[in-house]
Amino acid sequence: MGGEKKIPRGVPSSESVYLPPYNSPELRSFQDKDENLTRNLWKLDEVVNFVFSKKYQPKYHEIALAFLEELSRKLQMEGADIGNFLSGKGISKATFYNRVLPRLRRVGMIKVERETIVARESMRKYRPMKVSLSKTFGNYFMKIGDSWLAAVDDARSRKRE
Repeated sequence: MGGEKKIPRGVPSSESVYLPPYNSPELRSFQDKDENLTRNLWKLDEVVNFVFSKKYQPKYHEIALAFLEELSRKLQMEGADIGNFLSGKGISKATFYNRVLPRLRRVGMIKVERETIVARESMRKYRPMKVSLSKTFGNYFMKIGDSWLAAVDDARSRKRE
């Protein structure tokens, strides 16, 4: 048993999203009784709830929502802007940089770009960060949804034949 690799007991929380039941009171309706999409859109806090659940991670949800709202206003933020945002809101840098930012990046809600700059005087390198909104999160879920709808339509059309 000493050399065996342990099999994980589930999906790590850092790699999961929160999907409450489709008929949960936590969600605003998104389809009618015939499974047709409704035209209403979810607000930013409702979308953030899938990444940081208000129910289970209220502090992370609050921080992520405030950051995404600020980023929505500015479209792009650099390190100094983020520092000002964190100090202005009294948000822990450790929580933001270790928990919130990496997860927003991993799920595709934001894009983080870095540029390597070498200072002439000291020849020291530094890599300023630029953060912007990303469509990857939406594209990811659209691909999943479209693929599932195609599978259902295919199965139903074969049944009719």
